[in-house]
Amino acid sequence: MADSCGVGKSSVSREFVAASAQRLRGLCERRFDDLDLLVIYVDGEQFGGHHVIVAVGVDSDGKKHDQGLAEGASANTIGVKQLLEDLVERGLDPSRRRLFVIGGSRALRKALDMVFGSDNPVQRCRNHKVENVVGHLPEEFKDQVKSVMKAAYKLEADDGMSKLKQHARWLRTEHRSAAASLLEGLDDAFTINRLGLPPKLRRCLATTNIVESRTSGVRIRTRRVTNWKNGSMVLRWAAGADIETEKSFRKVLGYQELWTLKAALDRHETDQQEMVA
Repeated sequence: MADSCGVGKSSVSREFVAASAQRLRGLCERRFDDLDLLVIYVDGEQFGGHHVIVAVGVDSDGKKHDQGLAEGASANTIGVKQLLEDLVERGLDPSRRRLFVIGGSRALRKALDMVFGSDNPVQRCRNHKVENVVGHLPEEFKDQVKSVMKAAYKLEADDGMSKLKQHARWLRTEHRSAAASLLEGLDDAFTINRLGLPPKLRRCLATTNIVESRTSGVRIRTRRVTNWKNGSMVLRWAAGADIETEKSFRKVLGYQELWTLKAALDRHETDQQEMVA
């Protein structure tokens, strides 16, 4: 049929490239001026040998908003910084205090401070942290350390950090790299505890699962692709799959209690203004 109609593979390919490029532009030009985004999730995903940085926002009603993506690894400060600066240019007010939930990369933390300042609370993904720590351990210790970390995360911030510091001292005798990984960014692992948020809401904010869930939807829609030729192709395909995946987005777990996060963020902002006055 294609031959009889004079439609060749190259023609179809050109049409698809043009359509997917248009979707990528649409995704990366979205405006956020009228959205009160309380939470920003930032993490990376990989397609073949290509890395993409992803940002997903959550508004005060609990709705998720795909904010865009950029080529580069989450361990690359420059790439992350460019994505965050682009969000600001598209209407994300940098003066509004928000909670940022990020993967385990130091580069992510550094880029956030550079663009939004160090006053915003940052929660490190606990799943990433557990994986990083147990990755330094032999099999016989992995389950034990994993259980200790998960138990500590349920405590008040000071108590939980104290327990993990104590455990790190025990690990240091034979597994120094695991101990160092456990202590790195420890303070950011307990941000949601210090904010005094309800347990159900903490579950949603403790990890970057929202980004990973979105990534799963993207992978289902791109599963037939086996050869990622370049970064441009990755971005176009990811953007098209993003938009389709977004149609099935649901509100975040514990969205009914997001007002407690908003109150905590606004309260700190008011306290800072009074101190300056």
